[in-house]
Amino acid sequence: MPPTLASLVHHSALKLTVRAGEDRLDVPVRWAHVSELADPVPYMEGGELLLITALKLDAGDPEAMRRYVKRLVGAGVVGLGFAVGVNYEEIPGALVEAAEQEGLPLLEVPRRTPFLAISKAVSAAIAADQYRAVTAGFAAQRELTRQALNAGPEGVLSALAAQVDGWAALYDASGAVVATAPEWAGRRAARLTAEVERLRERPAPASSVVGGPDNEDRVELHSLGTGRRPRAALAVGTAAALGTAERYAVHSAIALLTLTTERSRSLRAAEQRVGAAVLRMLLAGQPDHARGVAGDLYGGLLDAPFRMIVADAGAELLAGLTEAVESAAARAGEAVLVVPEGERLVVLAADAGAAVGACAEYAAAREAARAVPEQGGASEEDDDLVVGMSAPAGPIAAAAAYKQAEQALSVARRRGRVLVEHEQLASGSVLPLLADDAVKAFADGLLRALHEHDATGRGDLVASLRAWLSRHGQWDAAAADLGVHRHTLRYRMRRVEEILGRSLDDPDVRMELWLALKATSGE
Repeated sequence: MPPTLASLVHHSALKLTVRAGEDRLDVPVRWAHVSELADPVPYMEGGELLLITALKLDAGDPEAMRRYVKRLVGAGVVGLGFAVGVNYEEIPGALVEAAEQEGLPLLEVPRRTPFLAISKAVSAAIAADQYRAVTAGFAAQRELTRQALNAGPEGVLSALAAQVDGWAALYDASGAVVATAPEWAGRRAARLTAEVERLRERPAPASSVVGGPDNEDRVELHSLGTGRRPRAALAVGTAAALGTAERYAVHSAIALLTLTTERSRSLRAAEQRVGAAVLRMLLAGQPDHARGVAGDLYGGLLDAPFRMIVADAGAELLAGLTEAVESAAARAGEAVLVVPEGERLVVLAADAGAAVGACAEYAAAREAARAVPEQGGASEEDDDLVVGMSAPAGPIAAAAAYKQAEQALSVARRRGRVLVEHEQLASGSVLPLLADDAVKAFADGLLRALHEHDATGRGDLVASLRAWLSRHGQWDAAAADLGVHRHTLRYRMRRVEEILGRSLDDPDVRMELWLALKATSGE
């Protein structure tokens, strides 16, 4: 604790006597300052014990003393020490009355106590307090380091909460709460996610002080990480502003949590190389070798159904998707394999897991942003996010899953969608795929000669072909649908073959013509 007026009054060597403001002696004293100026306020910073002999003051003038004391209180002076036996044998009543009215503690300093002794006492107390703070800070640093080594981030939070007599919370890169200490602080920490999001928008390192939820406490927020985008954040809630020792503890926690949450670039690059090797082995049909290389790095990911995700985008969007997927997996305790490939990202994630859900949520948010240009939908088309997701698969079928993801990615790009799942294609119909411009162009070219023939008024070959194909080549049924004789229909089908130069006996020809009719009909 810093020195207070009470501690100075109780200092046996100083022999100070309280003459006013006895109920306000618990205020800290930042310094002891001697000034005989009639107006020392311009030279005050606040928190001082002002020592005077009233050499240049008319201390017996009630009005002058009221003005003098009022200015001192306004400047933040915490106490006034008056030396008796120098210019006045006792403290004038006008000064005592003014101090009582303004609530300013007034201390009588006996002649045998020099001001220098008071200044030394204050200085020694401040130095002792700083030494205690530094010593406590080093002790806190040792305890936090021990907890970081033995218990990880959770241990650091617990030790920090004890050191500051409050609570602490760790947030991941997405702003979600990862851990709190004590446990009861979880609800308070969760209500600060919006503040954490705002902190993440600022370049690291960044910090802010906010009022706690419902004004419960004072909360400091600190970003964690060494890159441009913070990878995590720390919240520290206390009932009052932090002291020197508590500040040491917070700074130590920031450094330790940064080390435990920020993986070095070399380690991350090494993990990505391992992940790329594991992926290549899976795609080559070597799941056993992939498991051997992966070891415990990906847990049981390679032994359970997973999804293969392939994403194309610019670097910023891919970084955002990587962050969302990895953060969700970390919160859920899942393993996830993320392999960057230039402007492409390949993700292997547990089926129905948090990482897959995070990918879908990120894609949905991007889809919504694209619909509103001012919210980020005006990015270049080549840089926009496109994602394809496979059906659930196992290690043996990894190559097939990768192909499915690429097929879904291709469909997503053609349809202008952000995310397409392969299961959506398999469970639906092939007909929506005919809306592709390339398919329509092929259909128009294939049927153009028949349309040109019909335009001359010499027959209705397109309608006849559609009826005949829809009836699976049954002449009587198709002729009845058209309201013509079956010999007329036969003649028209021979004309179709002559004009197209293709035989209707070939099932591939019939299939292409039917799909062309579907593509051009708009059905």
